[in-house]
Amino acid sequence: MSLKVFLELVEIKAKTASVLPFLLGVCFSYYYYHSLNWANLLLFFIAMFLFNMSVDAWDNYNDYHNALDKEEYKQKTNIIGRENLSPREVLWMLLGMAGIATVLGLVLVVRTGWPLLLMGMFCFAVGILYSAGPRPLSSLPVGEFFSGFTMGGMIMLISIYINTYQEFTFDLSDLWRIALLALPNMLWISNLMLANNICDLAEDERNHRYTIVHYLGKKRALQVYTAKNILALVSLCLTPFIGLAPYTVLLIVLALPFFYRQNKLLWEKQVKTETFITAVKTLAVGSFLQVILYLLGILFNLIF
Repeated sequence: MSLKVFLELVEIKAKTASVLPFLLGVCFSYYYYHSLNWANLLLFFIAMFLFNMSVDAWDNYNDYHNALDKEEYKQKTNIIGRENLSPREVLWMLLGMAGIATVLGLVLVVRTGWPLLLMGMFCFAVGILYSAGPRPLSSLPVGEFFSGFTMGGMIMLISIYINTYQEFTFDLSDLWRIALLALPNMLWISNLMLANNICDLAEDERNHRYTIVHYLGKKRALQVYTAKNILALVSLCLTPFIGLAPYTVLLIVLALPFFYRQNKLLWEKQVKTETFITAVKTLAVGSFLQVILYLLGILFNLIF
């Protein structure tokens, strides 16, 4: 297996969906709690990245085995069939990555406490059930929620917890602050899956995958997609006014024409090879700007 094929198998291009929430959690830990634990951060980053790669490989593995449209999807679309990969080797590889992630996660549990075990078990369960079984989460109307909540919310929460575990409390006052700060990422990540399902509606229905788009219809799904993009930006702009982020994050309004243009392109055409990338760009640019502008605010406060 070449490096290029491996990176496509583990969907390396989608890793901003986990790395940027992780970095946002690091920024918030320093800005709000004034606490960073570099050893814990390194362990978690490696575990998170390995598990995320194993989940995406697992998704491709299950899609390959469960595809009903064998000629078109299994042999021409799915990377395992298209690149003549050995399913057995793919399975052992993804199990190896998940195993290493599990060991590193248990080391972190020993270092920080049992709450991390519960959060980790939830994330592992979602990762496995996302594409496994007769009715995987990715094929259900709840797929968008679980992908957004887990990657946009839980990764950030864990990133904060491992830095602040000695003082962190799971009370509503702390959790709602983190939820509001994580909301843009949760919405953009769930929109990534929604855009994918909008573009794949016909193929999904041929393979008996009835996602939320099947029940809403394309037009209403596009309306939901747009509303979530708007809510993401509004919630992000609220965070400085309640002390959750520096005011530099408000500079994201300068990117409003970009977000509008990407949203408009998907409205006009729902073709995966042409316009699904608009959802990827919205997530990548939105999450990247949130982290960079947050970091600039921290640096500004340190200097001045």
